[in-house]
Amino acid sequence: MSGSDETRSRRVVITGMGVVTPVGIGVQASWEALCAGRNGIARITSFDPSPFGSQMAGEVLGFEPTDFIDRKQVSRTARFTQFALAATSEAMQQSGLVIDDSNRDEVGVIVGSGIGGLKVMEEATLTLAEKGPRRLSPFTVPMIMVDIAAGEIAMRFGASGPNFGLVSACASGAHAIGEAAEIIRRGDAVACIAGGSEATITPLAVGAFSSMRALSQRNDDPEHASRPFDAGRDGFVVAEACGILVLEEYQRARRRGALILAEVAGYGASADAYHLTAPEPTGRGARRAMQRALEKAGASAADVDYINAHGTSTPLNDAAETAAIKSVLGERSRLIPVSSTKSMTGHSLGAAGAIESVFSVMAIVDGRVPPTINYETPDPACDLDYVTEGVRLVQPRLVLNNSFGFGGHNACLAFRQLAD
Repeated sequence: MSGSDETRSRRVVITGMGVVTPVGIGVQASWEALCAGRNGIARITSFDPSPFGSQMAGEVLGFEPTDFIDRKQVSRTARFTQFALAATSEAMQQSGLVIDDSNRDEVGVIVGSGIGGLKVMEEATLTLAEKGPRRLSPFTVPMIMVDIAAGEIAMRFGASGPNFGLVSACASGAHAIGEAAEIIRRGDAVACIAGGSEATITPLAVGAFSSMRALSQRNDDPEHASRPFDAGRDGFVVAEACGILVLEEYQRARRRGALILAEVAGYGASADAYHLTAPEPTGRGARRAMQRALEKAGASAADVDYINAHGTSTPLNDAAETAAIKSVLGERSRLIPVSSTKSMTGHSLGAAGAIESVFSVMAIVDGRVPPTINYETPDPACDLDYVTEGVRLVQPRLVLNNSFGFGGHNACLAFRQLAD
């Protein structure tokens, strides 16, 4: 077999998953909350939001970092890294993957984040201004860096294969998973810990997103603020979260007797090359990413059973994504259930594609599709089956997960029920 043939035949599967989300800590808790239509959005508690245009968020409440890392390490790690270590612990436990001298050089870690340790940066800036440079923590720089989550995970679990952070705004988590799968597919690793983490519910982030009019202003009704595809949507709700997947080369996973949850069947990436923040109105870039994911999966529109949409609850994104779905899937687009779990979690930026990948795989494993809550008034520009009536029993074999980021970054992942 030639190297190129071998690469094409190398399959990538998922053997473990972990999440930290506004609706639950852990995969099962988060999944059950989503299927029940439970909302994780409320008025911000981590600082006084009164002066801000948007005063709500999807906060992770009840997270105790010392449940996952020692107290000394807590003081020198940013919150997004703490989330990543917690989610990785869950994913590795489920996977049962043992990293030791026999394989450590072949296990990679790829973790995306849109912004990284923003809160640390804000606090360090205040310290510099008020107390001077000598009072800055020596851990300031490594706590801020986006790549430090991947570095900390590698140190914790002893993985010394390919390792980096990835930044593509709100597509970061999806790109990290897709690129990790490609690393395994081409033979540069036999396994990768991959995903995205974000913790940017800070005054700077909320203020900046508010100033660009990206966030919902429904401050008097936070639970109904995130309403993807609804005619009354007025912006997204910022959130924090983390999602981590353990990816492995299929034959290696099977030989060690791993429980295989699903296959990463395809991955597509593209750029809008259009605007700093707005999506290309026809969904052209999103369409290319979806088409490429299907091509890589060897699949067509007829094979798609469910779409976990990017669905941010912004007027422009939801209309452009709907147009892209219709363009790729044609008449079948109206028959495929689509849901935006951001209606319950809010938009966790660089973590969104990762937690939604976990939710996409859970739909395959569990045979349920979570709803899009808060959908009340149809929008003529958004006319697909958005699963608005509550959880739906489905047996999806192929699921698409869309993620689109500021700057025109697009990613689509295709997950498939494993078929030998």
